[in-house]
Amino acid sequence: MLAALDHVQLAAPPGSEDALRAYYAGVLGMTEIPKPPVLAARGGCWFQAGSVQLHLGIERDFRPARKAHPGLRVTAIEAFAARLAAHGAQVVWDDNLPGHRRFYSEDPVGNRLEFLEAVTPSARGS
Repeated sequence: MLAALDHVQLAAPPGSEDALRAYYAGVLGMTEIPKPPVLAARGGCWFQAGSVQLHLGIERDFRPARKAHPGLRVTAIEAFAARLAAHGAQVVWDDNLPGHRRFYSEDPVGNRLEFLEAVTPSARGS
């Protein structure tokens, strides 16, 4: 029986670790966590915020995920979107998920990311 989602892995091109660190730690505010030595030798980096883990693995023939994506729950979504935009990230709002405010963006290597926050009916109308 499934108990929880442990992590999501996204791919990245060789040599992109510094850009990934700047984005996932610097912009998103995640903490880089150490990879086991045998896995660290492959490159890439892992990040965590609370119980959420994102692993970025190096892929030689990298192609960014344009449709597949992690959905990341955030608080104060307007401020979070402004933070990303201030760092040069594109923010594309989408109103198609009832009961949520959400937007899409991309990491520095082009992987699609969804950010969402549940809203109450009264908060949605204000």
